Amino acid sequence: MRWIVFLIFTVTFITIGHIYAHVTEHPSTETENFQFIAHHEVSELTSGQGALKFKVLYMRDHFPPEVVSAIDKAHGGFDVDRRDGKGETYFALPEVGIIQISADLKTTRLIETPDALKKANAHYTTVWVTSAGTPYLSFPANDVGKIFTTTMEGKLVHTLEAPDAMTDFKHQAVNTYFKEGGKFVPTGITHIDGMLYVTTGYSDLDYVLGAKLTSLDPLEASWYPLAFGGKGDEPGEFGTGHHITVPYGTNRLDASDRANAEIERYSPDGTYLETLPLIKGSFPCSIDYEAGYAVVACLFGPNKEKGAPLYILEGNNLVSTVMLKEELGVETFQHLHGAVIRKIGGKLYIIAQSWNPGDIIILEQVM
Repeated sequence: MRWIVFLIFTVTFITIGHIYAHVTEHPSTETENFQFIAHHEVSELTSGQGALKFKVLYMRDHFPPEVVSAIDKAHGGFDVDRRDGKGETYFALPEVGIIQISADLKTTRLIETPDALKKANAHYTTVWVTSAGTPYLSFPANDVGKIFTTTMEGKLVHTLEAPDAMTDFKHQAVNTYFKEGGKFVPTGITHIDGMLYVTTGYSDLDYVLGAKLTSLDPLEASWYPLAFGGKGDEPGEFGTGHHITVPYGTNRLDASDRANAEIERYSPDGTYLETLPLIKGSFPCSIDYEAGYAVVACLFGPNKEKGAPLYILEGNNLVSTVMLKEELGVETFQHLHGAVIRKIGGKLYIIAQSWNPGDIIILEQVM
């Protein structure tokens, strides 16, 4: 029986005239520790509803010149190190490598990155921790069909290669796909209790594939028979399985089903649990959770001329819609690709990335 979690749409429409954000650019400053700080004057335009209105805090000139020079081609997303006492945000850009945003969002650090990862497109980033308490960063590289895992300081410790014709998954459709030479195109990755879960939505496969850790020292993993999802529009199937995450403090898998405008939810063994439907036509790329809220970055909105929305959820209810292009005047945010939400000092912040063109922005809740 399919269980659908219905959203309560409590959106108040606010009309804003043709006013655009103004940014006074200042050069980023490099310190000996490869950290960068920039100061800005930004518009006081706001977007959102109720207590969840946001304004621009930082734009691309807050980041080091290496990031600025590469951000136009960005096609990825973020993750946050939510371990106690941490809070740093990580992402990666081709030819730049791994980038760390400080927990207070004020500084940025470029992390030395292995060439194989630096030359690839890290479609998303995942922070995860082994049962021994060791943290890692994993990057699904959709363009080269590999998953790179590094230490938090960028040392490459494992590369998960594509499944081959001899890999045995429990779904015959998956086995046939690889035996017939189908491409492995990973779009997202996450971890629960020694299992890695990989979405493959940029291919005709569109299953979530499982890989199991076989050693912690050295770190090793191999493909596992687990596979679930598949292409379709039935409960638990994908139009495009894009990003996958585990809401912090849970053992639930949440996968962004872009074409079907849904978040599909599963247990760690791949059992379908429920679907969280979003507004049709919104194409959710990613979802991230913190402090009782979630942020959904959408490729499109129902009205494509207005640019893509950021949806803010409280529980399963849509409580605010942030329009970066239409209401905050940030023209590069026609398409969103990834976003994370942070709570710092009693305020919510959103770090978002656009695609085609790529850009990066940090929003601050208006109190």
